[in-house]
Amino acid sequence: MLPMDEELLEELEQRLGRVHARQRLGIEAEREPRAFGGGALNFFHPENWYSFHAFVRHALRLSGLSRRGWRNTLEIRVRHNRVEIPGLPAAFEGYTLLHLTDLHADLNPPAMERLAERVAGLEYDLCVLTGDYRAATHGPVEPALKEMKRVCEAVHAPMYGVLGNHDSIRMVPALEAMGLRMLLNEGVALERNGERIHLAGIDDAHFYRVDNVEKAAEKVEPGQVAILLSHTPEIYRQAAHAGFHLMLCGHTHGGQICLPGGIPLTLDADCPRHMGAGPWRHHHMQAYTSVGAGTCIVPARFNCPPEVVLHHLHAPALSGDGDETPGRRRDGRAAGRPARSRA
Repeated sequence: MLPMDEELLEELEQRLGRVHARQRLGIEAEREPRAFGGGALNFFHPENWYSFHAFVRHALRLSGLSRRGWRNTLEIRVRHNRVEIPGLPAAFEGYTLLHLTDLHADLNPPAMERLAERVAGLEYDLCVLTGDYRAATHGPVEPALKEMKRVCEAVHAPMYGVLGNHDSIRMVPALEAMGLRMLLNEGVALERNGERIHLAGIDDAHFYRVDNVEKAAEKVEPGQVAILLSHTPEIYRQAAHAGFHLMLCGHTHGGQICLPGGIPLTLDADCPRHMGAGPWRHHHMQAYTSVGAGTCIVPARFNCPPEVVLHHLHAPALSGDGDETPGRRRDGRAAGRPARSRA
């Protein structure tokens, strides 16, 4: 393992367990500049080739699209996602979660400044962050933490988050000092007017693969509404069968550079394509994959504007005979995907 403060190592072992802490730290220490390990498939991954990053930047400049792509990164949209959950306690009717993800904060500081401005004017009860706070996959964490502080200071509600595949576990103490409580295969009860729901979060399941859904869910009481934070949608099967009602995630960037109509050229996630952006469902579990507020590799977006999402929790509307009708709005129309404008 890389040299590190013994006090921090002891703290992580006590909190995560010896195996989890040493797995996370050991994999970070082994990590080469390549982001996703060996093997033929990962060898050709674009994040493994830093010369490819330069190629993309030069291609955008030569085509005259670089400035336009960068301007698009500042046009952060606010999405609204209505989530109807059977059994939602009355005290949580209308409860709103602000969802931020994939900030890659040190890659584009002006975008983080714009994000802080956006967040400051929104109304919500809780803020959740689903990972990738750092631009690179290795190296210093201080530049990302500096920009994260700007964002966290703009949030005016309790914050919970998880780590992504770009993040170092060494970032946890500094993030928590900013008021961002990290959930590392952990869960907490959210209480309101004597009623409660459960919020859980897992460590990165994409590269580090130190996620443990069972451990994250161990304090969920039978019949309790449970929400899971995951950096990636790839663990959708485990989450659904563990009984989570809602999963919030990111990682894909929605493709970031897309064809007209928002068609992604690639999605870096081992899951069905329809799970790459926006709301979706697997069995009874609802989910939302945010395209994120930041950018990866290059600070540019095309046909896939950055976003923050406000998830509004509601109990299902009642049908005429008094039964709950999941997936129906209170005006009787079917609850479909919100319109997703593209720029």
